[in-house]
Amino acid sequence: MREILHMQAGQCGNQIGAKFWEVVGDEHGIDFSGKYVGNSDLQLERVNVYYNESSGGRYVPRAVLMDLEPGTMDSLKTGPHGRIFRPDNFVFGQNGAGNNWAKGHYTEGAELIDSVLDVVRKEAESCDCLQGFQICHSLGGGTGSGMGTLLLSKVREEYPDRMMMTFSVFPSPKVSDTVVEPYNATLSVHQLVENADECMVLDNEALYDICFRTLKLTNPSFGDLNHLISTTMSGVTCCLRFPGQLNSDLRKLAVNLIPFPRLHFFMAFLHWYTGEGMDEMEFTEAESNMNDLIAEYQQYQDAIVDEEEEYYYDEEEN
Repeated sequence: MREILHMQAGQCGNQIGAKFWEVVGDEHGIDFSGKYVGNSDLQLERVNVYYNESSGGRYVPRAVLMDLEPGTMDSLKTGPHGRIFRPDNFVFGQNGAGNNWAKGHYTEGAELIDSVLDVVRKEAESCDCLQGFQICHSLGGGTGSGMGTLLLSKVREEYPDRMMMTFSVFPSPKVSDTVVEPYNATLSVHQLVENADECMVLDNEALYDICFRTLKLTNPSFGDLNHLISTTMSGVTCCLRFPGQLNSDLRKLAVNLIPFPRLHFFMAFLHWYTGEGMDEMEFTEAESNMNDLIAEYQQYQDAIVDEEEEYYYDEEEN
């Protein structure tokens, strides 16, 4: 079976993750307690992609949930989906990251990361044929961006041949919570370029736009935005989980959509972020790495335009 291990980090990542398990549970006919209540054999045929089957016929999500403060975890546990998750897979600290990337990546996050990796290893070892990992996080906060990228690099180190897909919520200038979002995002992109195979760029502005224009929602809530993201997440692996003519998985998706290894960001556009007044070498390196990435995208985009112009020019000559 081609299993996928799901990880979610920080408040945003856990909220998206909760919605994702709601959508996947609905598709496979699994209720809030993990019991199968569906009406088709196809729902159970490849349910192992996202679920482990436990004793008593219950299905438990193959998910690792982490945060640096207990608040989001408590609300998840007491929510409708709380009972379906394995209690050991909740890993959380007490102090929080305070929207500080360095706290999530170096200080608070570094203390908690070994506990998270133990859970990841245990889940990975119980898989028959692990295909890869997917992680939900945001890049504007402290835990999702700092600790999320730390987890990414550690898992990459341990499982270099498995696919790594991220669903990363990028901060947007119009929908902004904190003043340090550009710093956190720039430092995270630097890590994503190196350690992720596929990165779905989720922009709150673009999500609102889809809700207004396509779904015709007058006042979309965060629940609506999260549902939109989770539908995309389940759609990416739909071919793995249900039979059909389309045969695809995380690796085939990468082969078909990524022209060069570093250019693995699936997006409408990348926000241009510059941080002023920060002299640390790491920040400079991260910023230049992101600028190189934008330049590379621009270079190949211009090359396509030039080729088209040459083609029309040749036609006119003939």
